[in-house]
Amino acid sequence: MIRTGVIGVGYMGQNHVRIYSEISDLVGIYDVDIDHSRAVARRFGTQVFEKIEDLIQKVDAVSICTPTVDHFDSTLMALKAGKSVLLEKPFTGDSGKASLLANEAEKQDVVLAGGFVERFNPVVSAAKEALEVGRFGKIISISSKRVSSFPSRIRDVGVIMDLAIHDVDVIRYITSSEIIGVFGMGGKFANDRFEDYANLLLELECGVTGHVETNWLTPMKVRKVSMTCSKGYVQLDYIDQVLEISSSEVREIDPGNLFQVPLEFDVRRLSLKKEEPLKRELQDFLAAVRSSGKPKVTASDAIMDLKVCEAAIRSVREKRKIEIAH
Repeated sequence: MIRTGVIGVGYMGQNHVRIYSEISDLVGIYDVDIDHSRAVARRFGTQVFEKIEDLIQKVDAVSICTPTVDHFDSTLMALKAGKSVLLEKPFTGDSGKASLLANEAEKQDVVLAGGFVERFNPVVSAAKEALEVGRFGKIISISSKRVSSFPSRIRDVGVIMDLAIHDVDVIRYITSSEIIGVFGMGGKFANDRFEDYANLLLELECGVTGHVETNWLTPMKVRKVSMTCSKGYVQLDYIDQVLEISSSEVREIDPGNLFQVPLEFDVRRLSLKKEEPLKRELQDFLAAVRSSGKPKVTASDAIMDLKVCEAAIRSVREKRKIEIAH
């Protein structure tokens, strides 16, 4: 089995530990909070390392789940040691630094995967497969809503890098097209450091229009995507893992009775087999490590996601559309 480790065992890292303990040879964990790491290690039956470099030397592959400001240095250390890395979103939070890591991974001939977990949600997989075979017809527009209350765990990025980046990645993945322009509106409401609400209008190379609404200001958690397609209207619910397809047909209209337009609606709700997206993501990562192949979310994908989000943040600040170079 592949020997794995986790660097950073906070909110997300603990879940990496849990899953690796089930699907790999989990060697150990590292976190700056030693007491917390010991508690996590006891729960999942693994070892605590007091130095990052000692853990890296013992593994074949590692997940890095530290705060974003520490992502670059920890990942570079692992890559230079010839280890494969899954780097949690928002990757490095900086497309320039992400490119440096991608070059190092290529030089060392190891896997560098981006931790963009929504690609592995069964509803996203089902929607992409249906679009590829023409079941929904041509996609015209795609809109996402990702809102929740402020997460105390986030201290070093705003809501665009924390939440909207997931939807940027899914939109690129579902449409198989790059985002070439973004206009963003948003601002700071409940804090004075980072934006905590934003609406992004996205221009895609394929002609599709994209929209992302995100904030840290709502009391409930919403994770949904809707697509207007030539054969119907499709809604994805990430949390319930449900796909809803709506279509309609207009019968002959009586011009003398426009109050009652004869519309026939067909709504189909598909409840997919529930699977944990993070487990699917880590299985994909380990499969890539095992075969020396490509993960579903490559470093190149992460770089493009970051470029879009960097442009979105700039757009919010400058109040104008930003073109995105490829």
